[in-house]
Amino acid sequence: MPKIRFVSYQIPVFLRPVIILITLNGINKNMSRYKLAIEYEGTRYSGWQMQKGGKSILGEILDACRELFGGETVEIYGAGRTDSGVHAIGQIAHIDVHTELPLLKIKYGINDRLPPDICILNVENADPKFHARHDAVARSYIYQISRRRTAFGKKYVWWIKDQLDIHRMNEAAKCFVGLKDYKSFTDESLEQGSTRVEIIHSKVEEYGDLILFHVIGSHFLWKQVRRMTGVLVEVGRGKTRPEELVSYFRSRSDIPAKLTAPPSGLFLERVYYNKSDIVYKTRPVFNI
Repeated sequence: MPKIRFVSYQIPVFLRPVIILITLNGINKNMSRYKLAIEYEGTRYSGWQMQKGGKSILGEILDACRELFGGETVEIYGAGRTDSGVHAIGQIAHIDVHTELPLLKIKYGINDRLPPDICILNVENADPKFHARHDAVARSYIYQISRRRTAFGKKYVWWIKDQLDIHRMNEAAKCFVGLKDYKSFTDESLEQGSTRVEIIHSKVEEYGDLILFHVIGSHFLWKQVRRMTGVLVEVGRGKTRPEELVSYFRSRSDIPAKLTAPPSGLFLERVYYNKSDIVYKTRPVFNI
């Protein structure tokens, strides 16, 4: 940006506000908002959010953006915070930045500076009022359970040796649907605020050697999906009755926390911004 020097005896006082306004408008016109679609393999990371002493997905993307955009201050807002070790195939974020680079060069430029387990899938222009988190109407997750030991998919499944009753698991999964208080499925935290979450889809399906738990909701709390999965597995093992889940919504219980599924099998599948776009069909993210 060219430097502007104001000399008081050359510029009349009544013109100064006009000149300053024009300059500020020029700055605003150079600022653009971009929507990023992101996938990542979360095994090596402490989660999406930056944490002291841990390597995060957000931190890696921020470093790549700062390098690409010449050290400019860049802020990134994600649609949701995935837990440590959790993966994503459809995370969404937005950034505001001053740049003249075309979309493809932004995409390739960030990817060239990222580690191989994080990938920017797409970059598109976004409305200045678009917000990756606040504008989202739903998120979907898939949890993958393996019936067999796998040499290649260990990082993407939870291998369970026990026989699981899919019918019983689906009966239990129906208990999650609706607007309910999920205080028993997360840790107490002032940062999270309300623990009420609306689940619009909750289903367990078989796909070869895989058992897939597909859940769609307004948003999700810390560890919520992993604890929902753990409870369903316990039902599938025959150690918990489906009707017992009702008690977890009446008062806080520490049982779901004890049954928390490992992060390896969990994927943030998609973030939705229109309810009409929601897809209920379930397919494995990584087949074995």
